[in-house]
Formats: sequence, structure tokens, C-alpha cells
Amino acid sequence: MNVMITPTNIRLSKDKKKLTITFDEIEYSMSSEFLRVYSPSAEVQGHGPGQEILQLNKQNVEIEKLKPTGNYAIAIHYSDSHSTGI
Repeated sequence: MNVMITPTNIRLSKDKKKLTITFDEIEYSMSSEFLRVYSPSAEVQGHGPGQEILQLNKQNVEIEKLKPTGNYAIAIHYSDSHSTGI
């Protein structure tokens, strides 16, 4: 049986540097730098194991926009023009 857990709240901080997602009254906060550096995109992760590309100088990146994607994901658009879904 697959149970899809849906967030009850998704909030972007005023300075656009922290994304907070709430599931069942438990909050998870992640910095924009963390999300950008560990993006699931091929630009960051490469095209296979061992092909990861270290992302440097992302400490000032901001989240410009959040966009719902499909039934379960959000696309994050960053101030350095990168965009990816999680």
C-alpha cells in the first residue's frame, strides 16, 4: 500500500533564503544554499554515480519562485537562474 504524505504548509522566508515545509505539524527548514547545492538536477548530480559536480559560491542564492508541479512536487526557481523540482 502506497501512502502519499502531503505537506500541510510550504513557506518561504521573507529574505527568500529559507524554505519551511510542514508535515503533520512537524516543520522541516532548509536553506536556499542547501537546496541549490543538493539539487536533484543533472547539472548538480551528473548523469550517474560518481558524476556529481560540486556547486560553489551559492551562499547568497535566493529562492525566487515556487511552482507546484504535477501531483506531488514543487519547482524551485533560484536567483542564479537555476530551476529544478523536488
